[in-house]
Amino acid sequence: MPTPFRPASLFLIVSYLLISTLPFFPLLQGQPVDKPYHLLAMEVLSWLVFWALLQKPRWFHYLLLPAFLALPTEIYLRLYFGQGISTHHLGIMVETSPKEAMEFLGNKVWLLLLIVIAVISWWWGLLKIARAHSHWDWQHRSRWLLLGLFVLGLGVWFYGDQIGVAEKPASASTSASASETDEDDEDEDSSASTSAKATAKASASASDYSLNKWATKLKKQLPLLPYWAQIPYDEETYIRTWPFGLSLRAADFWNERDYLSRLSEKSRAFRFQAHLDGNPNLPQTVVMVIGESSRFDRWSLNGYDRDTNPLLKQESNLVSFSDVVTAVSATRLSVPIIVSRKPAAQSLKAGFSEKSFLTAFKEAGFKTYWLSNQMSFGQFDTPTSVFAKEADVTQFLNLGGFTNSSNLDQVLLEPMANAMRDPAPKKLIVLHTLGNHWNYSHRHPASFDKWKPSLYGVTNPAYTDLKNKQALNNSYDNSILYTDWMLSEVIQKLKTSQQLTSLLFVSDHGQTLYDGTCNLAFHGHNTQYEFHVPAFVWYSDAYQEQFPDKIIQLRLHQKARLSTENIFHSLLDMANIRYPDEKLEWSVLSQKLKAHTRYVDSYGWTDYDNATFKGDCREVMDKKTPLVQEK
Repeated sequence: MPTPFRPASLFLIVSYLLISTLPFFPLLQGQPVDKPYHLLAMEVLSWLVFWALLQKPRWFHYLLLPAFLALPTEIYLRLYFGQGISTHHLGIMVETSPKEAMEFLGNKVWLLLLIVIAVISWWWGLLKIARAHSHWDWQHRSRWLLLGLFVLGLGVWFYGDQIGVAEKPASASTSASASETDEDDEDEDSSASTSAKATAKASASASDYSLNKWATKLKKQLPLLPYWAQIPYDEETYIRTWPFGLSLRAADFWNERDYLSRLSEKSRAFRFQAHLDGNPNLPQTVVMVIGESSRFDRWSLNGYDRDTNPLLKQESNLVSFSDVVTAVSATRLSVPIIVSRKPAAQSLKAGFSEKSFLTAFKEAGFKTYWLSNQMSFGQFDTPTSVFAKEADVTQFLNLGGFTNSSNLDQVLLEPMANAMRDPAPKKLIVLHTLGNHWNYSHRHPASFDKWKPSLYGVTNPAYTDLKNKQALNNSYDNSILYTDWMLSEVIQKLKTSQQLTSLLFVSDHGQTLYDGTCNLAFHGHNTQYEFHVPAFVWYSDAYQEQFPDKIIQLRLHQKARLSTENIFHSLLDMANIRYPDEKLEWSVLSQKLKAHTRYVDSYGWTDYDNATFKGDCREVMDKKTPLVQEK
């Protein structure tokens, strides 16, 4: 028997093969793998180049230790959440403290410890084999041939990337196929592929960095690369390879960290000079709940004929506002307006020179918490993380992101209870929910699947098929029903407290749902359904006794014209926090409240109160000329 095929040598090769098959794990679950042959080719080529470059397993085995350590996490995420390690998960791993990890894992921490010991033992056993045997050392001159071909291919790819690639002559069938593909792409929900788009952003940044001036000059002199010579490198696919794709995920994570750091730097020295107007030792808990994709007219609190709020409607100390609009129908742009004084007309600009209400509360003596069931890093999430990092305690609890297997919002209840038990007399707790984000049928458990037919249990529904219109709308209402339960649970926890307690809820944006003859769904459109959002304040009896004047104003302003720009000022006023340049005319709890121009992102900055609503989509159209947007 040839020496490479002795048991020890085979164990080494089989082990490397096993960790490389992780991208194909979905096949074991009966699910397809995107671009499987392309993925396989990238895996094989990466191993060949890696092996040819480093020659001996006993030299490169050390580099594989991170992949072995990440292996249990990768399998867990693929098994329960249908995805591998992402930028978001790396952020959770790096930033979660040992105490938070112990609380999250509970008794499972011992199982995790055993798994880590087993994996390290496996890696160490392979290292001993690699040191003791040279059967798989690649010292033949063929390695130089492979490396030469790889460098040549790299040069061709670089040429095409910098100079450009000629288009392939289009046949009639190809054109038709491309047209169909474009239509399908336009129907995709823009929020459903966060990690892939974040990767594309990192790729674009790297491409921009690579000698742009030199490439610009050469483009004028050199011919385009023939289409048939294009190297089929696809970073979105390569990032899924294992273990080599981990390096790109790590690079993406550090790029996001750097971006977050640069955004934070803009406001590092900012101070509100806020202080509490009242007894600093009087216990008080303020809860801010940021909803997701919730639509005003689907709440029975607001007149919807279906009873989607059976629990909240029982709360006598709850004031639901009838006319609140958000400036932009995208989470990454709308949340900064909610949590800071960033003007609506600046929402398309990256970063902001001020901090959020978290810092104002901290200055006034509150301990602050940001508990999130959303993502921490990525194209759609990093702008929110900039503000979340201001909190004394920041926890991102959703391992599944926006996938079908994401955590339900009830995952926030236990951390909230832990926060309330904190001995600090004054606390601000922010709950950032996944709310009613697509896929709606995966935002609630089976017990809330009330209206049928629904999409509950359907993994990948054809949401662009209008035959599913009724089921899609039923599922959305079911998700609102679950949101009602979730918010009621939060209120019940506040009721049991002996402190002054209050809660403010607002959704970041709404949804369009194939209304009437409208052929639009989800968000990112210019419809009233996406700008008009639900919002309410709940207060305890003790709070009303302490601040009766605020409650009077709150109820007087229930039908006032408001926007998410009012939230920052109202929340600080609700806690009775004062600061030198405060604007009580923006607080819904103040008798000084005044109306302001409410701009929404519709063909420019449109004055919502000077607009018409076009067709069944109720597209917001300014009667005059919208303001030009700055980005």
